[in-house]
Amino acid sequence: MRTPKPDPVKQGEESVWDYPRPPRLEKFGGEVVVFFAGRPIAKTVKAYRVLETSHPPGYYLPPEDVDQAVLQPSPMQTNCEWKGRGRYFHLISGDQRSENAAWYYETPTPAFAPIAGYISFYPGRTERCTVNGETVIPQPGEFYGGWITSNIKGPFKGIEGSWGW
Repeated sequence: MRTPKPDPVKQGEESVWDYPRPPRLEKFGGEVVVFFAGRPIAKTVKAYRVLETSHPPGYYLPPEDVDQAVLQPSPMQTNCEWKGRGRYFHLISGDQRSENAAWYYETPTPAFAPIAGYISFYPGRTERCTVNGETVIPQPGEFYGGWITSNIKGPFKGIEGSWGW
């Protein structure tokens, strides 16, 4: 297993290689917006970010700031060694549908208790997601839900050859 060489960072940038393992949960006061089916379905300035080594941040939005009408429970469940059992939603609006596009932790581990019920989205399974007005790039790899903005530097888990990192 070869450790990748982090991209150089400048003032105001963050390297995912400086993020901790186990991950850290932090409040995020900027604006986070999720678009689907031609309209915003979630908008908040009360999100949390999860920061984990080699991953771009994942954003968790309070359920009251998400249009619940577009969420359809999915039978899919996963287990995160840090956060616990994840449950999923499909997004449905009119004739548009995105499978397992969002997830949440109903009863997360104690370190992640503040995000109980908060909803995160795969940016690549929505129309687009923005952080402070900037459209994010989805983290590479179908499994990962990180949000890449211009100030986040990699290389990122999920690129080809990163399975063993």
